[in-house]
Amino acid sequence: MYDFIDTYGMMFLVGSWPGGPIGGFAGTLILAALSLAAAFPIALLIGTGRTCEIKIIRALSTIWVYVFRSIPLIMIIFWAYFLLPTIMETEIPPFWTAVSAIVIYESAFLAEIIRGGLQALPAGQVEAARAMGLGYFQTLFTIQMPQALTSMIPSLLNQFVSTIKATSIVYIIGVNEAAFSAQQINSIELTGTLRTYLVLALFYFLICALLSRLAKVLEAHLNAKRLGAAT
Repeated sequence: MYDFIDTYGMMFLVGSWPGGPIGGFAGTLILAALSLAAAFPIALLIGTGRTCEIKIIRALSTIWVYVFRSIPLIMIIFWAYFLLPTIMETEIPPFWTAVSAIVIYESAFLAEIIRGGLQALPAGQVEAARAMGLGYFQTLFTIQMPQALTSMIPSLLNQFVSTIKATSIVYIIGVNEAAFSAQQINSIELTGTLRTYLVLALFYFLICALLSRLAKVLEAHLNAKRLGAAT
């Protein structure tokens, strides 16, 4: 096993880089981070829309969340893979096809995190803001959102962990990431498939366990800070 990791460790980590495109777990992290960053502004609109007083906005935001949380990511990837080139009338690289699909998928989950963060705030703050003459958007962006975003950080990190695991599906459209590198290694070795995918699972476990631990530490810190402020 040691010789196997010594031979293919860098391929698991960065794919064929620097001789080719970056891949492996570096590609996975880039894909997950970029997709989550692009999904967040969309989720912010949808999440706040879920708490909006205007019924049509609330209804449309709810439909978006329920639809894309109910569809498997692999289906959205296939839709993006076949529909985007037709709509844009040009070939779309697999990486950006994957980003587009993950952005749509993750925006629904992030929107629920944002909605939960906003609704977890004490109702008295909104009532006090309204009593002071602040409108809906003033209350949202000056009072509710700054507090909610802070409390959302652990949940956002946990969602990042879920996104990292979800990216393993995109190897089916040829995106250079960890699962794709494992497939290449497996085709080189021809034997030892179990060993290849055990190492892949180990890499996933280490990264996700580290991020999950970081989320728990941040959550404990934020809880202690809130308790300290309350006393």
